[in-house]
Amino acid sequence: MSDKTIRWGILGAANFALNHMGPAIHAAKGAQLAAVASSSAEKVAAFEAFAPGLRHHTSYEALLADPEIDAVYIPLPNHLHVEWAIKTLEAGKAVLCEKPIGMDVAEIDRLIAARDKAGILAAEAFMIVHHPQWQRAKALLEEGAIGTLRHVNAVFSYFNDDPANIRNQADIGGGGLRDIGCYVLGGARFVTGEEPVSLDHTRVQMENGIDLFADMSFTFPSFTYQGYTAIRMAPRQEVHFHGDAGVMSLTCPFNAAVFDQAELVLSRPDQSRRVERFPGVNHYVLQVEAFGHALRTGEAYLWPLEQARGTQAMVDQVLATA
Repeated sequence: MSDKTIRWGILGAANFALNHMGPAIHAAKGAQLAAVASSSAEKVAAFEAFAPGLRHHTSYEALLADPEIDAVYIPLPNHLHVEWAIKTLEAGKAVLCEKPIGMDVAEIDRLIAARDKAGILAAEAFMIVHHPQWQRAKALLEEGAIGTLRHVNAVFSYFNDDPANIRNQADIGGGGLRDIGCYVLGGARFVTGEEPVSLDHTRVQMENGIDLFADMSFTFPSFTYQGYTAIRMAPRQEVHFHGDAGVMSLTCPFNAAVFDQAELVLSRPDQSRRVERFPGVNHYVLQVEAFGHALRTGEAYLWPLEQARGTQAMVDQVLATA
């Protein structure tokens, strides 16, 4: 399978799949967007505009039974992720599923067991770890560019009060932490390679069963952490790694080229600043290519389910205090 083109299918014609992941699969090297499953021919036609010739399956089951599909991307509502990821594995196909891949740690444990039983690659679509700004941040920290890391703080916010939006529906896994908590928490775990030892403080604002705002502080083995997520505040996203010999800041860490330009700023005690920019990078394309490489070669994938589980454990802890 070392040189095989990975033939992808998508379960559902979600807007995010249409606007981001579908085009990324189509553009990625070694990948082909081959089929979409949806009851709506009109929605599938929108995918055909950039991926002519793809097959339209009118049910998810039909796509999973398609022998011409190697991997499946799942952009369904949060509460359906694990159910359909397991069905995909049982159908003998690899699966890349949108975050959060599970509603809680117990769900992810079920999926890990299904992955191990099937012996097939399954992963959460945590695209930021494939972006060079995050890989550069990890390398700089390991090189000692900011000295000894003392503190990390991260924020991700946007405004969405549409009651029809899935992010505002508690019964299908809405809320800020499940939507964007993975970024502020998982990003810190990825760069530092550490896991928290304690949850020290939370302040969570709930409304109709979903968290609108979650402020949280953790202690890690070698640094402290503070972050917050919000879905009723003006858009903002930043991550700062504060050491004893410098500060490393990511000014557009999560929606690069959409929210703003991806930049890494290294600030020194002498007030010097070095700015690194990453223009023209599509982390969704990089994610698809990395997944395909792991599937073809059997090499380790950068963000395995165990990593997703670590972030979900932190989300579970915070939600338990709400």
